[in-house]
Amino acid sequence: MMNSRSLDELVPAARERVDRFIKLCNMEGIDILVTSTYRDAESQNALYAQGRTAPGRIVTNARAGDSWHNWRCAVDVVPVVNGKPDWDGSHPVWQRVGELGEEAGLEWAGRWKTFRELPHFQYTGGHTLDRKSTRLNSSHTDISRMPSSA
Repeated sequence: MMNSRSLDELVPAARERVDRFIKLCNMEGIDILVTSTYRDAESQNALYAQGRTAPGRIVTNARAGDSWHNWRCAVDVVPVVNGKPDWDGSHPVWQRVGELGEEAGLEWAGRWKTFRELPHFQYTGGHTLDRKSTRLNSSHTDISRMPSSA
């Protein structure tokens, strides 16, 4: 099982945006910790099982292949407030972190209408997972080189 926190695991287009996101946070004095970048299928399925067939609360609706983490295009972060990670999402810093991620060119799951996920940011390049999965599985192309579907 692999659940990486390394920014080196991201595809170049996602990495550029995440680097900018972190820089923007730092410029505003916001310290964030990266908690996940690339996640293999086994790790993704283990997270999906939480709250379903394994102990814990439900933390994702994505099975393996249905998460941008599996495609090296997503990052989860947590802001550090008063020296500690703020996991509950109630601190106002979360809103600013989300805005800065969007400013850097990432989609923030904190704006999703269903299953809001404050720590999650992703770069899709205008693609859906269905289209991306088909193209990647057939050609091993990475998202940073795919034309936009828009």
